[in-house]
Amino acid sequence: MKNGTKVKLFLVDDDAVFLKSLEIEFLQHADFDVEAYATGEHCVEHLSNNPDIIILDYHLDGIDKNAMNGLETLDKIQEYNAKIPVIILSSQDKIDVAVNCMHHKAFDYVMKSETAFMRLQKIINAIFRYQKMEKELNWYMERM
Repeated sequence: MKNGTKVKLFLVDDDAVFLKSLEIEFLQHADFDVEAYATGEHCVEHLSNNPDIIILDYHLDGIDKNAMNGLETLDKIQEYNAKIPVIILSSQDKIDVAVNCMHHKAFDYVMKSETAFMRLQKIINAIFRYQKMEKELNWYMERM
């Protein structure tokens, strides 16, 4: 996917079972270097590990009711590096929640379901296609 090197993927979810199942899916079906975190705070603490993509739960308050939620975490990620694509993952099926995530500059929004992993894979592929096109466009524009 990324020029022969492993893609560094951060998974952030307070649901330990869902987090582990997602981690296993990515490790078994693609060439990822996965780091899993149960809180947004832990994710933000490790941003210096330079993730290529972050998959972030919307709520994140299952372990600590005072923990940062997904949007607060997303904002911190954006402050650190706005170029890191963040995909919000949630059981919320309300359109206003998805729209709010987009206003906070999430790359995409995915509902937790049986097909979430396949959708995430497609989005990740789209991210790398987009980044490749962006690099090619920049290269072309520099030569004009």
